[in-house]
Amino acid sequence: MAQRVQSAQEFLQDSFVPLVAALCSEEAEKVTRKNNLGFCELIKPFCRLTSEVHMRDPNNQLHIIKNLKIAVNNIITQPPQQGAIRKLLNDVVTVSQPAEGLVANVITAGDYDLNISATTPWFEAYRESFLQSMPPSDHEFLNHYVACMLVVSSSEPEPVEQFLKLSQEQHQIQHSNEYSYPKWFIPNTLKYYVLLHDVSLGEEQRADSIYEEMKQRYGTQGCYLLKINSRGSNRGADEQIPDPWSQYLQKNTIQTQEPYEDGPYTVISNKNSDHFIPLDGLGNDSKVDGLSNNFKSHPLQLDHTSESGCFDGTDYVKPNSSMHESKKSNTWTPHGTCLTLTDHDRIRQFIQEFTFRGLLPHIEKTIRQLNDQLISRKGLSRSLFSATKKWFSGSKVPEKSVNELKSTSGLLYPPEAPELQIRKMADLCFLVQHYELAYNCYHTAKKDFLNDQAMLYAAGALEMAAVSAFLQPGAPRPYPAHYMDTAIQTYRDICKNMMLAERCVLLSAEVLKSQSKYSEAAALLIRLTSEDSDLRSALLLEQAAHCFINMKSPMVRKFAFHMILAGHRYSKAGQKKHALRCYCQAMQVYKGKGWSLAEDHINFTIGRQSFTLRQLDNAVSAFRHILINDSKQSAAQQGAFLREYLYVYRNVSQLSPDGPLPQLPLPYINSSATRVFFGHDRRPSEGEKQAATHISLDQEYDSEFSYQWKELEEQAVAAANKGTALSNFQPTQYCLNKYSDNSRFPLGVVEEPITVEVAFRNPLKVPLLLTDLSLLWKFQPKDYNSKNNGETKEVETSGKDMIGAEVISEFLMNSEETKMARLKLFPHQTGELHILGVVYNLGTIQSTSVLDGVDPSAVLQTGKFISNGMSVRGRQDLEIQGPRLNSTKEEKTSIKYGPDRRLDPIITEEMPLLEVFFINFPTGLLCGEIRKTYVEFMNVGKCPLTGVKVVSKRPEFFTFGGSSTILTPLSPSASEHCSAYKTVVKHSTSLYSLTSSADSSDFGVGTGCQPEVIDVPLPDSVLLPGASVQLPMWLRGPDEEGVHEINFLFYYESIRKHSKMCHRVLRHTAVICTSRSLTVRATVYRSNALEDGKGDGDNMLVFVDVENINTSEAGVKEFHIVQVSSNSKNWKLQESINLSEDKDIKLANREKGKLCLKAVRCKHSVENYTFADIVFGSEQIISSTSPCADFFFRSLYSDLKRTRSQQSVHTSQGAAKPSPDNAVRLIQKCSEVDLNIIVLWKAYVVEDNKQLILEGQHHVVLHTVGKEAFSFPQKQESSEIGLFNFFRPENTSVPARPSLDQFSSLIKTSLHYPETYNHPFHQKSLCIVPVTLLLSNCSQADVDVIIDLRHKTTSPETLEIHGSFTWLGQTQYKLQLKSQEVSSLQLKACFVHTGVYNLGTPRVFAKLSDQVTLFETSQQNSMPALIIIGNV
Repeated sequence: MAQRVQSAQEFLQDSFVPLVAALCSEEAEKVTRKNNLGFCELIKPFCRLTSEVHMRDPNNQLHIIKNLKIAVNNIITQPPQQGAIRKLLNDVVTVSQPAEGLVANVITAGDYDLNISATTPWFEAYRESFLQSMPPSDHEFLNHYVACMLVVSSSEPEPVEQFLKLSQEQHQIQHSNEYSYPKWFIPNTLKYYVLLHDVSLGEEQRADSIYEEMKQRYGTQGCYLLKINSRGSNRGADEQIPDPWSQYLQKNTIQTQEPYEDGPYTVISNKNSDHFIPLDGLGNDSKVDGLSNNFKSHPLQLDHTSESGCFDGTDYVKPNSSMHESKKSNTWTPHGTCLTLTDHDRIRQFIQEFTFRGLLPHIEKTIRQLNDQLISRKGLSRSLFSATKKWFSGSKVPEKSVNELKSTSGLLYPPEAPELQIRKMADLCFLVQHYELAYNCYHTAKKDFLNDQAMLYAAGALEMAAVSAFLQPGAPRPYPAHYMDTAIQTYRDICKNMMLAERCVLLSAEVLKSQSKYSEAAALLIRLTSEDSDLRSALLLEQAAHCFINMKSPMVRKFAFHMILAGHRYSKAGQKKHALRCYCQAMQVYKGKGWSLAEDHINFTIGRQSFTLRQLDNAVSAFRHILINDSKQSAAQQGAFLREYLYVYRNVSQLSPDGPLPQLPLPYINSSATRVFFGHDRRPSEGEKQAATHISLDQEYDSEFSYQWKELEEQAVAAANKGTALSNFQPTQYCLNKYSDNSRFPLGVVEEPITVEVAFRNPLKVPLLLTDLSLLWKFQPKDYNSKNNGETKEVETSGKDMIGAEVISEFLMNSEETKMARLKLFPHQTGELHILGVVYNLGTIQSTSVLDGVDPSAVLQTGKFISNGMSVRGRQDLEIQGPRLNSTKEEKTSIKYGPDRRLDPIITEEMPLLEVFFINFPTGLLCGEIRKTYVEFMNVGKCPLTGVKVVSKRPEFFTFGGSSTILTPLSPSASEHCSAYKTVVKHSTSLYSLTSSADSSDFGVGTGCQPEVIDVPLPDSVLLPGASVQLPMWLRGPDEEGVHEINFLFYYESIRKHSKMCHRVLRHTAVICTSRSLTVRATVYRSNALEDGKGDGDNMLVFVDVENINTSEAGVKEFHIVQVSSNSKNWKLQESINLSEDKDIKLANREKGKLCLKAVRCKHSVENYTFADIVFGSEQIISSTSPCADFFFRSLYSDLKRTRSQQSVHTSQGAAKPSPDNAVRLIQKCSEVDLNIIVLWKAYVVEDNKQLILEGQHHVVLHTVGKEAFSFPQKQESSEIGLFNFFRPENTSVPARPSLDQFSSLIKTSLHYPETYNHPFHQKSLCIVPVTLLLSNCSQADVDVIIDLRHKTTSPETLEIHGSFTWLGQTQYKLQLKSQEVSSLQLKACFVHTGVYNLGTPRVFAKLSDQVTLFETSQQNSMPALIIIGNV
C-alpha cells in the first residue's frame, strides 16, 4: 500500500469515534449561517481534544484517553440509498487527483528506476468516506449515537420552551416506531443543552439570565452557553483570521473548480456533513409531521426513485440550478467571517466542556451499568476482569470452522439480550480507547455468537477483537490476523455483505502494512476484488501493486501487472484519469524490455484514455509509439491501431487548423540514405543518337569511379588554368549521398530542377497511402551579383514564384515495403535554399485484400486507390547526421559530428547546360580498328558556353582530329561509305616509300601539355543557347581484347564569369567490346653493308611479323596489309625487300606474314617527325594526317606513360641506382633506335549477308637494336616470383657498365673479301688473300680502336678452325675514329690448305678517347665471314 500521513493506530482510532447527534432550532441555524456554516460545520474543526482525558473503568482503575475525537452530525431520519453511497464514493475518487507538480517517489529496483506517486490521496479519501458512510447495523453499535446536542438561539422569544420542544422531537425520533433511523446507543441518551448567543446583537444579560435558568433546570454539567459572532459581518476583513473549515468543506463539496472533460455535470453537494456524509436539511423550511426539520429527505437520496444500479460507470446525476448555485457559493464563499480568534477558543472550550463534563461521564456511567447488568445476569463474580480470566483459563472449546457452520446469518437477538449487552459494552470501551477491556468483551461475545451460530454477530466480534488486540498499548498479544480472515470470509461468503467485508480488508491491510507484511496485505486486497464493484476492485488492486513495490525485494513486474489490472477496472468504473495514471506507471516497467505486445496494449489504452480526457498530445504520442515500434501484431490489429491513430490525429489537427503541421510517425524515413541530384533527368537515346550517360539517381555509387572522375575534372581544370592545378579545387558534385563529401554547401542553378530522393519504409503489415506528397523548404533570396549581398526575409513553404515544388498525388506503399520517392524543386531565384523535410497526407486504402496475391505493380498502374477517407496532413523532417570527426585528438576522445549540407544548396545564377549525343557510336570494335563517328554538342542552357574540353584516361581511344583536319564530309550520312583515313591514289608502282612530315604539337602531344585534355574544336569556340554542332570523332579499338569502360569528361565554361560556379562538367562512360584482330612483332638490326648501293650512310633492316589471331566470331574473312608506315625523327623506311610477286598481303585465319623492310637515316635531323609510307595497295593513306597520326601520337604517349610508371615502380622497389655518366650514356645511345612502325590494314567482314570493309592500324615502337617489340603491351614476368627479399639492398655506388650488346653497337665492323678464292697450291704452297676491314664509329664521340689479329685461344677445337690460316703482317693496329667516321684497314690472310675458313677472328677493342677503360666489341655479334679456298 502507498504511504500515508497517519500511522495505522491513528487511522484505526479515527475510524471509530463517538457519534453525537445535533438538533438545532431555526434561529440557532440563522446565527451560524452568518458565517456561511451550519452548526455541525461550525464546530467540526474543533472536535478533536488537544489534552488528555481521564476516566475510570468498572474496576475503578484510572484510564487515560489521548487524542480523542468526536463526530457531531445533524439528525437524518431516512437511511441513505446504496446507489447514492456508491455515487458519493465515485465522486470522492474522481475529484482526488495527484497534486500538480508533486515530486514522485523514485524507486530503484534492479534495472528499473520507477517514478511512483508516494501517496494515494484518492484511496485515503475513498476509505475515509466509505467508513463514515456505512449505515448503522443492528449487530454492532459503533455507528450508533451516544448523545444528542439541543441547540437554541438566545434571541428566540422562549428559549426554554424551544429546548423542551427539541427534546420532545428527539424523544419521538428515538422511541417512536415511526422512525427506524438513526440508531441510538442506549435508550437513555445523553441530552446536552446548548444556548447559542450572537455577540454582535448584544443582549448579553438576557443570554446570561437564560443560561442561569438552564443551569437550574438541567444542571451545570448538562448545558452550555456558547457565544459567537464577536465580529460584525459588515466590518472589513482588515485582520487575517485563519480558515480551519476549508479542508473539511472542500471534501464535503466533492467538486473541483475546473469542469470535467467528460461532460458538464455537478455532483450533489451538502455542507452539514460529517466525514463526507451530507446530513444537512435545515435550509428547507417545509415541515413534515410537525417536525421543524425535513428529516425524511436524505441528501444522499437520488433525484429519481428507481435505483440506477450502475454507479461505477459514467452515469452521473443531471445538473440543476441549485447544484450550480451551491457550487458557486462553496467555491468562492469565505467562512467564519464573523468569528474572531476568541470565538475559535470559545468553540474549542465548548467541545472540551461537553466531552469532559457531559459525554465521558455518561459513557463511564453506562459502562458501569452494563458491567453490573452482565454480572447480575450471568451470576458471575463482581468484576468482568476476573470473569474473563476464568473464561480464558478454563478448558477451551475447539472452534468450528466457518465452512462447518450453518448459514445462520439471519438470526436476530432482542435488544435486551446479554450477548448484545456484552457487545455494546465492548463498543463503548473501544470508543474511549479502553482496548484491553474491549478485547476481552469482544472475545467473550465471539464465543457466545459462535455457539449460537449467529455468524454476522460473530464476524463483527472477530473483526473488532482483532483491531482491539492490535491497538492495545504495549502489544501484549500478537495481531490475530486469522480473526480478520475468518471475519472477511464470513461477511463475504455467508452473510453476502461486501460492504462489511471491504471494511475488514481496509482495516486489516493497514495493520499488516504497518507490520511490513506487504505480501499478506497484497493477497488480502486481491481477495476482495470482484465483479460487483469496479471502483473498489480498482482501488484495492492499485494498493496491492503498491504493496509489491514496497516489499524488501520489490516485485516490479507484479507491481506493473496489478497496475494494469487496476487501470482496467478504473476505466470500467469511469475513472478515466486514474486509469490513465495506472497505465502510465505500469508503462515504466514494460517499456523497452521486449514485451512488445504488452507495450502495444498499454500504449493503445493510454491513447484512448488520453483522447477521452481530451489530452490529445498524450494520445497522439501513445499511438505514435504503437506504430513506430517494430510491431509483432497481426495485420488486422495494426490496421485498427492505424485507423485509431488517424482518427485521433485528425481531431488534434481540427483543434488548431492554422497551427504548425504535426510530425507524422509513418512511414519511416532513412534520412542518411537521402540523395540529392542537381540537374535534369538524362535524355533517352533516339535511334542512332545516344545521349551521354552523365550521372543519374539510377546509378549506384562507386568510390573508385568517383575518384577517377575527380581526377579527370582536376586535370581539365588544371589545363583550363594554363597547366597549374588549383590548391582549393573542389570537384563538381551532381549527386550527393551518404558517401559523398557533404561538408560544403552544394550549388544548384536557377531554373534547373533539384531532385531529392527520400527512402521511405513501411514497417506495418498494412499498406499506406501517401497523397499530395511534396518537399518542405525554406528559402532566403540573395542576389550574388550585387556587392552588398542583400538578404531578404525567409520565406517558408510559400512563394511559388521563388521555388516551384513537384507534388506526387498518390504514393502507395505496400506492407513492409521500402520505396524511394523522388521529389523535385524548381528554383526560380538565386539565394539559399534549405530543404527541411516532406509534407503529405497519411492514410490507408480501403481494403488490403486487393493487394493480397496480386502483383503490386498491377495495382500501382491503375493510379487510383480507394482511400478509406481517413487521412491526416503532416510532415516529417529530414535530419541528417554528418560524419563523425576523427582528425584531432579532441575529436578522437569525444564524439563529435561534422555538418552534412546536402539539403542546403546555394542557388546560383544561370549557367549554360551542355548535352552531348553520340551518333552511330559502335559497341564493338576489332583491336586497332579505326571507326569514324559524329558527336553532337547542344547548349540547352540560357547563356552561351565556351572552352569545351574533353578529358579521358584513355586518350589513345579517340580523337577529334588535329588542326589540319579537313572537316568533310560534314554529316554522318554522307560519310557512311567513305574511308576514315585521308587517302590519295598511288600513281607510281615503285615500292619505295613516300615521305611527309608532321609536328606532334598539331595533334595535342607537344611538349608541356596534357594529352589527356583535348580541346573540342567548336566553330568560333562558342556555343550559343539552343545551338548545336556536330563534329567528327574517330575511335580506335584498344589493343587488348575484352570489355572496356572508357570515361569521357566534358568540361565547359560560361562566357560570363560567376563568383560561385566557374565551370560545369558532363560525364559519359562508353562501353566498348573489342575482339582480337592482328598481332604485330618487329625487330630492327643494323645492316652489315656499311654502304648501300646508293651511297646512303647508315641503314638498318626491319623485320615485321604480322599474325592474324582473330577468331571467326567477329565474322572477319581475312585481313589485308595495305600499308606499312614509319615515323621517326631520325629514321625512315625506304623500301620493302624480297616482296613476292603477289603485292597484296592477305592473312586468313591464323596465318602469319613476314615483311623485311629497309630503313635509312634521315639526312637532316629536324624537330618534326618524318612519316614514310610503303604502300602495298592502290591507295596511299597519308599517315601524317588525322586520324592516323593522332592515334599514333596518342599511343606513343600512353606507351611512354606506361614505361615511366613501370620504371617508377621498379625504382621504388629496388635501391636507388646512380645516374650513368656521359660516357656510358654515349655508348648506350649507340644501340638505341627511335623508329616507330605503323601497320595499316583492312579487314573484310560479312555481316547480315553484306560485306563490310573495316580499317585499322597497329603501332610498334622500336627502341633497341636487336630487341623484339610488340604491338600490344607485354605482361611483365618476374623470374623471382614467389621469392621474398628479406635483405635490404645495399646502395653501393658502382659505376654503371653498359651491357655487351651496347658495346657491340659502339663500333660496327665489316670484312670485305672474295667469297671464293682459287689458288694453285702445287705451284705455290702459301695462299695470300687480301682482306679489307671496314670500321664504322656509331657513336657521337671520338673513339680509340685497337685491332688485335692474334688468335684468342690455343685450344685444339679452335685450332681446327683457325689454325690452318694466319694473318700476315702487323698483328695489332691502333687508330682513332671521329664521330660517325668510317675507316678501312687492309689485311692479308695466309692459307696453306684448301677448305672453308672463318675470317671473323679479329678482336676489336674500343674506348672513348677521353676514357681509360677499354672494352672489347664486335666479337660476340659478328657474323661468320666464311671464305672458300680452292685449288686450281
